[in-house]
Amino acid sequence: QVQFVESGGGLVQPGGSLRLSCAASRSLITIGAVGWYRQAPGNQRVLVATVTRGGSKNYADSVKGRFSISRDNAQNTVYLQMNSLKPEDTAVYYCNKEPPQLGSWGRGTHVTVSS
Repeated sequence: QVQFVESGGGLVQPGGSLRLSCAASRSLITIGAVGWYRQAPGNQRVLVATVTRGGSKNYADSVKGRFSISRDNAQNTVYLQMNSLKPEDTAVYYCNKEPPQLGSWGRGTHVTVSS
């Protein structure tokens, strides 16, 4: 199974930006669609953005216009650029295939949006 390692989280003020990275253990071309997911305290994990092998992108309504997903097949890395961050974006962010594969979840990266 492919494994993913997320990085780039941290503490940021409302209105700030972060870029998350997701490194895959094998070629992204063999993986297909990849998604960024997040899980806020007490909530279920939800999908926030997806990028297909061909580069098509989809976003949850809650992040549309603020977040941008991209993939670098040469680096086997998927990115999530997050702008205009809000306190409600606070969560642990994960990447995985879309639909997700149970054994491929990483540890995630924590994002805290607070003043």
